[in-house]
Amino acid sequence: MRCHSYLFVPGDRPQRFDKARATHAHAVIVDLEDAVSPDRKLEARGTLAEWLSSDRPVLVRVNARATEWFDDDVAACAHPGVRGVVLPKAAQAADIAAVVAVCGSRMPVFPLIESAQGMWNALEVARAANVSALMFGSLDYQADLGTTDGDLLDARSRLVLASRVAGIAPPIDGVTPSIDDEETLRRDALRSRELGFAGKLCIHPRQVDVVNACFRPTPAEVAWARRVVDAGARAAGGVALVDGRMVDRPVVLKAQAIVDEADGNG
Repeated sequence: MRCHSYLFVPGDRPQRFDKARATHAHAVIVDLEDAVSPDRKLEARGTLAEWLSSDRPVLVRVNARATEWFDDDVAACAHPGVRGVVLPKAAQAADIAAVVAVCGSRMPVFPLIESAQGMWNALEVARAANVSALMFGSLDYQADLGTTDGDLLDARSRLVLASRVAGIAPPIDGVTPSIDDEETLRRDALRSRELGFAGKLCIHPRQVDVVNACFRPTPAEVAWARRVVDAGARAAGGVALVDGRMVDRPVVLKAQAIVDEADGNG
């Protein structure tokens, strides 16, 4: 099943780790970076190392490569309980290579594109070995560019395009900081889906179910997709008509992806 919701949990709050995993989040990210103050970085890393287990896999957001904590954070991620490394401030392929050099060639890496330099090099980053999917650090990106444009449609489209060209999974969109504003969260998540993102980062458990619902195919979409797939099969590679509209191979492929996800195969 495709992952749609990625829930952050502060790395210095171990009492929240299992609570986060008990939500419907498709992935939990234990955060050693923004959620942990500098004076608690070492404590958070040690707490995480003690808690990690292959029975409860999580992603870990390490501190950026340029920081004093990066090397030890990455070393801690070599534990089998870590199913992937979220790399902040990713701006070049060498940043990903630094993670792989320590964690090995089987460790998935999720680079966070959070700067103008990272966006400029998004295709290079996406093509780096072990990159599973790009993530958008939209708030940091806004701060780096000095923009108040929250939609950032061009930037988001660039990440979707780079991911497609690199042949990796679609990217994961950034957080919605308004925890209590469900309507804004829903709007943001639906926009992400329409632009081609596969999911969205969450900063609170109550955001998870909304995000999952927004990315899940609706019953009407699934019904349409099944009609298209059936019509495509009958047409044997030719053009068919469904609901009065022409259906060719690209439409059938899109419909098949919806059916696969609805059936738990996507």
